[in-house]
Amino acid sequence: MSELTYPQVGATRDGRLPAGYHHLRHRVRLPDGCFATAAEAVLSWRLHRSAGVVMRTDAPRAAVGVRVTPGLGVGPARVWGPTEVVWVSDEPDRAGFGYGTLPGHPERGEEAFLVLREAGEVFFEVRAFSLPARWYLRAAGPVTRAFQQAYAWWLGRTLRRLCARRPAPR
Repeated sequence: MSELTYPQVGATRDGRLPAGYHHLRHRVRLPDGCFATAAEAVLSWRLHRSAGVVMRTDAPRAAVGVRVTPGLGVGPARVWGPTEVVWVSDEPDRAGFGYGTLPGHPERGEEAFLVLREAGEVFFEVRAFSLPARWYLRAAGPVTRAFQQAYAWWLGRTLRRLCARRPAPR
């Protein structure tokens, strides 16, 4: 993990995001009883792919050390962001992963995608801390942060849709 472009590796795991970065926290309630479906969608990259993100990965599931390069946009306007999974959780009430930026990513920082079961309710949460690593993101300023919020919202909406499609329990 020496190639990561920031020093606070794993900070999204417990939610205490480091100072000096832009923070993102987005949380959405999911349909009752969909924890297993949502967890599998997050850990298998299905959530991101269903949301229209091109995911180049070197493994079918999130695991520490797996390289993931999400691509956002279309055709030649697609922006690639190389990352590496730095932590994974696959527990009865918490599932997800966090990945950190590698050289070539337009930002520096970490982002996490979690499914949580709390008091019988299921939630999807995105946590991130980041700073621009490219001039065009610095120039975009607040537009970049608005895009990040919209992306987190879109992932939540996509996961709600995936949960609604899950097969009925037998």
